[in-house]
Amino acid sequence: MMIVFKSMRLFVLMVFLVTLISGCSVFMAAKQPVKKNVGLFEIGVPRSALIAEFGAPIISEIKEEKKIEIFKFLQGYSTGAKVGRAFFHGAADVVTLGLWELVGIPTEITFSGDEMAYLVKYDKDDLVEEVLALKGD
Repeated sequence: MMIVFKSMRLFVLMVFLVTLISGCSVFMAAKQPVKKNVGLFEIGVPRSALIAEFGAPIISEIKEEKKIEIFKFLQGYSTGAKVGRAFFHGAADVVTLGLWELVGIPTEITFSGDEMAYLVKYDKDDLVEEVLALKGD
């Protein structure tokens, strides 16, 4: 009887450790890119606001006396969506004793944000004059 009890305790401990260690999809969901404010890509927005939100442009040049830049980034998810996904993955890991990772990891790899790119032309005061969505949206 005592051997069965010890074996059961060992089994429960092993299941707990496997579930605890296997939470890779939980961390992947939490580390997804943040949602960017693409509403800033509109006429009259200062160049500095775009750089603050999206980082440095991948291309910046002057054509016909106009500054033209291309911003490229991954459009991510809101904090609520990331927390919800991470919580779901964690709960699914516990319920399935870690087997959920076979589904969770490929899911998080697939849904890792959408690549987006915008071409922006500025006026002489570095305010957005024209926007063209190149990828996404």
